[in-house]
Amino acid sequence: MRAAAQGFLGSQVPILSKLLQLGFMWGVSQQGFFIPKHYYFQTLGPSVCEMSPSNRTGSSPLTFILTGIPGLLMSSYWMALPLCCLYFIMLLGNCTLLWVIKTDHSLHTPMYYFLSMLAVADLGLSLSTLPTMMAIFWFESTSLCFEACIVQMYFIHSFSAMESGVLVAMAFDRSVAICYPLRYTSVLTNSLIMKAGGAIFVRGISVVLPVAVLIKKMSFCRSHMLSHSFCLHQDMLRLVCGDVKVNSLYGLTAVILTKGLDSLTILLSYMMIIRAILSIVSQEARAKAFSTCISHLCAVLIFYIPLISLSVIHRFGKRLPPLTHTLLADIYLLVPPVLNPLVYSWKTKQIRRRILILLCRRGTQPRV
Repeated sequence: MRAAAQGFLGSQVPILSKLLQLGFMWGVSQQGFFIPKHYYFQTLGPSVCEMSPSNRTGSSPLTFILTGIPGLLMSSYWMALPLCCLYFIMLLGNCTLLWVIKTDHSLHTPMYYFLSMLAVADLGLSLSTLPTMMAIFWFESTSLCFEACIVQMYFIHSFSAMESGVLVAMAFDRSVAICYPLRYTSVLTNSLIMKAGGAIFVRGISVVLPVAVLIKKMSFCRSHMLSHSFCLHQDMLRLVCGDVKVNSLYGLTAVILTKGLDSLTILLSYMMIIRAILSIVSQEARAKAFSTCISHLCAVLIFYIPLISLSVIHRFGKRLPPLTHTLLADIYLLVPPVLNPLVYSWKTKQIRRRILILLCRRGTQPRV
């Protein structure tokens, strides 16, 4: 009888452990984390933490769980609609900028060539986050395989580096136009612009490639739940169970050599611009010269303020609620592509006139 009882209890241990695991996930979900219903039942199978690295590439590949907004309930259509509006405004604004610059031959100048590069970088950055953001908030699907996560991480960081490089090129364009106006056309030739665009593109895709290669070789034996709605390098790195010194060192070096040097170059460019503007005698000429930099200055602030804030919070704000980290990351990746075309359309007379002609094609040409 005792042997029969022990055998019965032994057979029930796996079932009890699964029930406890299911109860734990339910308790976690009650704390407000964004976990889909189907994930509760996924925990009944072998977890990633229990798999060896060789098993992850077999029949059960490594899968990450993306997080929406902490505290958000499963019925999140009220968030999906604003996100759809943001992406629609981003697509419409940047595509309109590209169309206006392409069709208006008076805008075929270095400043607008760089602006078209900025629009392309904004499109790439937004489209990199679009699939997972829409999957989470519209279809309530949060699982993402390891390979897809690496691809998304690569494109996000690549287009971010490209946008930073384009902002540097635009700062150089403004500094030459204000400090050396007579040499503007001879310095910023079409050949130089093409070389600058190619260098920005090659730097963006090459500097992030070792990051993807290094993290591809890592083993993930910890929790596979990410803290954002998309895959970021620093977010994936905290789930690695091995030594991450090489990855961290190269990631820090890449950031310093791209966005660190870019921000310093932009700062030096504006110091030269301010000195040149202050040397102008006429007050009206000063205002006119400074007005040509307002749009670019807004684009720089829109891009770098969320980036610096996110970096500071990741380093010193570990006690802050997860909502702060999530919102700052979303602002950093979603707000600049939406606001940049709006700012340039509002502040640039030629683009504003062309858009008004497009909207009022059947009427008379508006005066701006």
